Amino acid sequence: MPGALQRPAVVSRVSDLIGYTPLLELAATETGSRLLLKLEMFNPTGTAKIRMARQMVTDAEDRGELRPGGRIIESTSGNTGLGLAVIAAERGYTFTAVVDHHACTDKLRGMKALGTELVYVVDDGTEELATAAREELAEDMARGQDNTIFTEQHNNPSNGVGYFPVAHELNEALDGRIDVLIGAVGTGGALCGTTRELRKLIPDFSTIGVEPKGSIAFGGPAHDYYQSGTGTPEGAEIGALVDFGLIDEGVKVGDVEAFATCRAVARTGLLIGGSAGGVVHEALTRLSSLPPGTTMVALVNDGGEKYMDTVFNDEWMHARDLLDPEAEREIDELLTKLRRNR
Repeated sequence: MPGALQRPAVVSRVSDLIGYTPLLELAATETGSRLLLKLEMFNPTGTAKIRMARQMVTDAEDRGELRPGGRIIESTSGNTGLGLAVIAAERGYTFTAVVDHHACTDKLRGMKALGTELVYVVDDGTEELATAAREELAEDMARGQDNTIFTEQHNNPSNGVGYFPVAHELNEALDGRIDVLIGAVGTGGALCGTTRELRKLIPDFSTIGVEPKGSIAFGGPAHDYYQSGTGTPEGAEIGALVDFGLIDEGVKVGDVEAFATCRAVARTGLLIGGSAGGVVHEALTRLSSLPPGTTMVALVNDGGEKYMDTVFNDEWMHARDLLDPEAEREIDELLTKLRRNR
């Protein structure tokens, strides 16, 4: 990326490694349109969410709500928790993550390894997503406690602010040439935060939000889904950071298609996470219909290494009726066709 922002050659804290993530051209068309992936797995903990984790803690410190020796509490399906675990370890805070068994096991193990206290909202081993119950418990745990904050990622403005640097990285790396930005919609922080800042730099581009089928932000019907760390399940409130005024189009991608895309993309040498699979699936399927010369950027918010026991595990996939060789073959063929044009 000629001219892209660069981090210092030597840093003193792990969090200083956040940002400046690369862009990978995954596919292109004969008419000169291209799909670029913003590879956020190159952040510490392998996820974009450490960006907003740092911002939420920094802003709480600046407001005097969090002081030396304090405690951070958050409801998380994994990636936000990993980011907060790093920031808490660096700054000497205690971090409690309220979790459920829907989270990938490796994310839970990673948080624990970083010194996090894990509190399960349900402890019967069920894999159901329990976002609303997690939020309620985290809020209750923080209420009335001295030097303790519930970062409340779904409604914390600092979440969106944490992604403002992504807009500047994209603008500088691509010299202002972005026509379409596409990304997952969970808390709304990553896609809407990036879009809000990017529109100050590049006024004319469109934003596409992607959520799992079964999520409710873009309408029903509601049902369970396995893409973790994204979407809004039934019973949970749509996050305050989901700004529909910033999203030009909202679409849904099913688990089968999302995970088939992850597995097909892996055969190009790149491991991406489950929700990123949904984003890349939508981007790939519409790339050829875009006007000639279009530059589409997909936010890939985490890598696939945390999903070896799920998305990339045939037995786990088969047990949940998610394994679809035909869907994988179709993505393989589409990728092969589009990658010839790079």
